[in-house]
Amino acid sequence: MDFFTQILIAAVGMGTPLLFATIGGVISERAGVINLGMEGLMLVGALVAFVVMLKTGSYFYAVSAAAISSGVVSMIHGVVCLMLRASQIASGLALTFFGTGLSGLFGDKLMGETVEPLNRIPVPGLSSIPILGPALFNQDVLVYFSLLCVGLSWWMLFKTRLGLNIRSIGEAPEVCDSLGISVLSYRFFAVVGGGMLIGIGGAYFPLALTPFWVDGITAGRGWIAVALVIFAFWDPLKALGGAYLFGLALALELRLQILGIDMSPYFLKMLPYVLTILVLTLVTIRNNRLGIQVMPAALGNVFFRGEKH
Repeated sequence: MDFFTQILIAAVGMGTPLLFATIGGVISERAGVINLGMEGLMLVGALVAFVVMLKTGSYFYAVSAAAISSGVVSMIHGVVCLMLRASQIASGLALTFFGTGLSGLFGDKLMGETVEPLNRIPVPGLSSIPILGPALFNQDVLVYFSLLCVGLSWWMLFKTRLGLNIRSIGEAPEVCDSLGISVLSYRFFAVVGGGMLIGIGGAYFPLALTPFWVDGITAGRGWIAVALVIFAFWDPLKALGGAYLFGLALALELRLQILGIDMSPYFLKMLPYVLTILVLTLVTIRNNRLGIQVMPAALGNVFFRGEKH
């Protein structure tokens, strides 16, 4: 297998947890709720998935438990932001610190434990396509599920009444409320549903990428996902390309280290985050120059029912 194909395979693997988290962030922010707690939610999902996998040996139970646990933690964010009307930014940061502390507290007892990583499942016929076949059609079940989630989330957001209501609430919650649409219910659904997907992204680390527990197993990927939501213009289809692009940067970092390229390891670790800053800067400049407003108009705004703004 040539070097380029190996890089693409690794890019898809590295990009998959980012893809889950970005889709979850897109759904939440389309409803107008900022979620800066992605890193914490991914750590919670990773911790719970690893523990359940150790106890049961079932990937299904592990992924399901990760989704449910992250959904429950997301409910805290929903209650604080939507019902208590606290700062969405402060609440999201608190979630990150909570997830980091929780994973550190219980993960310390898991050091040295290992689980069996997910097996690759080749798609007959498609996996033999040169270059793209091994990269896209010879992956584990969660990679295929992430691609399914891209299509389903795009269809839900842009082709269904549910998605229309979510997007409308993200643009003009007062108008939606006057039409009888429950703003808080839809936002709560988006926050919890998005949180569950973020948790699955976290579960991918111990189940596929690192089949043993290490402290801070997500290595800051949640913060990249926060940036990817903006980079993807709050669109699940664009999130696919963005996640794999950053996955490529992460894969290159690892491959260059393995090949012994004479570069500082700190510089290589810095590359994905430099790319994050560069992409955000270029996207912002482009949007300002063209006068494009893609961000949901009510993103981050506190909704007070019955009040006019």
